[in-house]
Amino acid sequence: MSWPRVIEPMLATPGEIPTTPGWAYEFKWDGVRTVAYTDGRGGIRLMSRNDLDVTPSYPELNVVADLIGHRRVVLDGEIVTFDRHGVSSFSSLQRRMHVVDPSPTLVSSTPVVFGVFDVLYLDEPLIGRPWSERRAVLDGLGIDEQPVLVAPYFETDPDAVMTTARERGLEGVVSKRVDGTYHPGRRSPVWRKTPFIQTTEVVVVGWKPGGGRRAGTIGSLTLGAYDDQDRLIYCGGVGTGFTDDMLAELLALLTPLETDRSPLAEPIPTADRRGVRWVRPKVVGEVVFRSVTPDGRLRHPAWRGLRPDRRPHEARIPRP
Repeated sequence: MSWPRVIEPMLATPGEIPTTPGWAYEFKWDGVRTVAYTDGRGGIRLMSRNDLDVTPSYPELNVVADLIGHRRVVLDGEIVTFDRHGVSSFSSLQRRMHVVDPSPTLVSSTPVVFGVFDVLYLDEPLIGRPWSERRAVLDGLGIDEQPVLVAPYFETDPDAVMTTARERGLEGVVSKRVDGTYHPGRRSPVWRKTPFIQTTEVVVVGWKPGGGRRAGTIGSLTLGAYDDQDRLIYCGGVGTGFTDDMLAELLALLTPLETDRSPLAEPIPTADRRGVRWVRPKVVGEVVFRSVTPDGRLRHPAWRGLRPDRRPHEARIPRP
C-alpha cells in the first residue's frame, strides 16, 4: 500500500469565541502542529507544519501505527508535553523539538503525547466532509490511549468552556463549525482560535552581546516579521524569557549566520541599531507580548522559544 497524499494543515482565524448555535469547542494545546500519516503496514510519518519529517525526533509515537492497524490514515493534531498538573508545556517541549535522535533518558524524562483533533483520511479522503462526520470517524478509531490523546470537545456553553480553560491554565479555546469542511493550507473562518495570551512568530535578524551575568553570550535579540508586501520589517527587540540553555543554543545557531548588513527592508532607530550583530533571517522564534504599537513594534515581548516548525515568511507583523 502507498502512503496517503500530503495534506497541509488547516489554520484557525483569531477572534472572540462564537456563541451562536452550530459550533463545537476544544481546549487549545500549546504544542507543535503535526500531521501523522500511516501506510497500513506499520509505518508512520510525522510531518510538521512546514513539511519537515520529524518522525525520528519522537520515537515513542511509532506505536500510533500499531493503534491504527491495517488502515491508511491521516491524523491532524499537536505534539505536546504535559506538566504534573496536566497542562501542556511548550517550554518542556523545547527540550525535544531540536533533537533528531533522542536518547532513552530524554524520551523518559520528557515524554510527548500526540494530541489528535481531526482525521483527514481513512482509506479515502475525508476533508470534504463536515467536521461533525470527521469527528465521529475519529471517535470510532478507538485510539484514545497512551501516547495518543483524542481532544475532548463541547457543543454547549462556550462561556463555561472558556472559564474552565482559563482556570486550568490552558492556552485558550478553538471553536469549530460543526458543518465546516477542511481547507488544507488555509486560515479558515470555520475554525476560530481564542487565546488567553498573545503570541506571535518572529524572525531573528540580529543580536546584541550581553553584560554582567550574560557576558560572553546574548543580551537581547533584534526581531523582524514580514508585512503584506513580503518585506522584512523591524518589530522590536527581546531581552527576557531566556534560560541559559536557550541562550547557548541561540548563540550556536546565530554565530554562523552573521552578516555585515541588516536584512531588514528599512533602517531602524539609531539607538536600537547600536551594537547589533546582524544575521541572515533564517531562525524563527516565538514571543509573548502585551500589544502592538501603531508602527508595528511589539510591546513588552518575552521569548518563548525557537520554532523550527515555522518558515521565516510565516512570521507576520501582528495587527495593532
